[in-house]
Amino acid sequence: MADLWLALPLAALGGYLLGGVPFGLVLTRLAGLGDIRAIGSGNIGATNVLRTGRKDLALLTLLLDSGKGAIAALGVRALLGWEGVDPILPVVAGVAAVIGHNYPVWLRFRGGKGVATTLGVLLATAWPVGGLACLTWVVMAGVFRYSSLAALAALALAPAYAWALAAPVHVAGFGLLAVLAWWRHRDNIRRLLAGTETKIGQKSKAKG
Repeated sequence: MADLWLALPLAALGGYLLGGVPFGLVLTRLAGLGDIRAIGSGNIGATNVLRTGRKDLALLTLLLDSGKGAIAALGVRALLGWEGVDPILPVVAGVAAVIGHNYPVWLRFRGGKGVATTLGVLLATAWPVGGLACLTWVVMAGVFRYSSLAALAALALAPAYAWALAAPVHVAGFGLLAVLAWWRHRDNIRRLLAGTETKIGQKSKAKG
C-alpha cells in the first residue's frame, strides 16, 4: 500500500508532463504553417490541424496525441513490471495525460480537448472499451458528420462499455474523462443545439 501511494503521484506527474506535449502546434510550426491556435477553433488537436488543409499533419497529430495517452498508461506498467501492477496506476497516468493535453503548463494551460488522447488511454487500459469507443466515433461521424458530436457520444458511452467489459477503476476513470470532455466541448454543444456547428470537411464558422 505504501508503494502504491508513492507511485500514484509519480504516475500522475509523468502522465501530465507527457500529455502536455503539444504535437499539433509543433508539427504545424515545423511545416511553416504558423501558430495553429490562430485559426479555426484555436485548439491544438488533429481536428483543427485538418483545417490547415494538411491531412498528413492532421493524421500524424491524431496518432501522436493518441500515442501519448497510450504511452503514459503503458509506461507505468513497463516501468513497474507488467505483472502485478495495480490497475489504478495506468488509469491515473492516462487521466493525467489527458489533463496535460487539455491544460498544458507549457502553453499557459490552454490546450486541446483531449479526444484523441482519451481514446489512446482507453485502448491502452481496456482495449475492448477503446475499440467500441472508436467504433462509436466512426459511426456517429459517418452518419452525422460532426466530429464533436461523435466524440461526445463515444466518450459518454465509454463508462457504460467499461461497466460491461472492464473493472470498476476503469468505469470511474473513463467517467471522469467523459465529464472532462463534455466540459471542454461546451462551446461545441451550444453550437450543436443552435445548428451552427461546423461539419467534418467544412471550413470553420466559429472559433471555439
